[in-house]
Amino acid sequence: MNLTLRVWRQAGPETRGRMVTYRVEEVSPEMSFLELLDVLNERLTLAGEEPVAFDHDCREGICGMCGIVINGVPHGPQPATTACQLHMRHFSDGDTIDVEPWRARAFPVVKDLVVDRGAFDRIIRAGGYISAPTGSAPDAHATPVPKPDADAAFEAAACIGCGACVAACPNGSGMLFTAAKITHLGLLPQGQPERSERVRGMIEAHDAAGFGGCTNTGECAIACPKGIPLTTIGRLNADYLAAVRGRQQ
Repeated sequence: MNLTLRVWRQAGPETRGRMVTYRVEEVSPEMSFLELLDVLNERLTLAGEEPVAFDHDCREGICGMCGIVINGVPHGPQPATTACQLHMRHFSDGDTIDVEPWRARAFPVVKDLVVDRGAFDRIIRAGGYISAPTGSAPDAHATPVPKPDADAAFEAAACIGCGACVAACPNGSGMLFTAAKITHLGLLPQGQPERSERVRGMIEAHDAAGFGGCTNTGECAIACPKGIPLTTIGRLNADYLAAVRGRQQ
């Protein structure tokens, strides 16, 4: 396969970025998208040019580092797939592919395709923990959890914090991520002591980071590579209303 890549290049946070066109030839259909960027960078390095900066780590769809927008879609055209697991067989010979970073006020560009997702860390720090004592692992049946709650908690816990929901949202909202982190703890017995404090603190951290408000467009759930459902935000809203009313009383 021979492809044309139009890649966002930006030297730093304070510099002006632009799309730069590269031709990449003899691309294997079995390559992942990140391996395609590796090939491009190897050729740029051999030519004495600056390689394209992009985030990556496990390349197994687990860590959430590979945050790039491909042809206007976070992580690319395949549903429930991270960019590192997106293979070139899903593209055609001669395609022109646009590659950009996450676009959100709360995710400032560091360099090229790398953005600062520290805002997510601040949301977690505001309430993504429990005070239940730790120690040796308890027996699986020691704390009964209703099956629907366990399933919903596990579904929310699948969030890898990649930020695709933010990049897809027209408002730049991080509410799906925040809801997933609140929900998976709030549905379990161990998460009850901080439940009200957690939702208030994490919502405040979300807003302080500069994320936009949620208007339930649903683009976040469509873009999520782990399939976190929009109903998770409904659980967050219910928890938040209960916490606010409890404080007022």
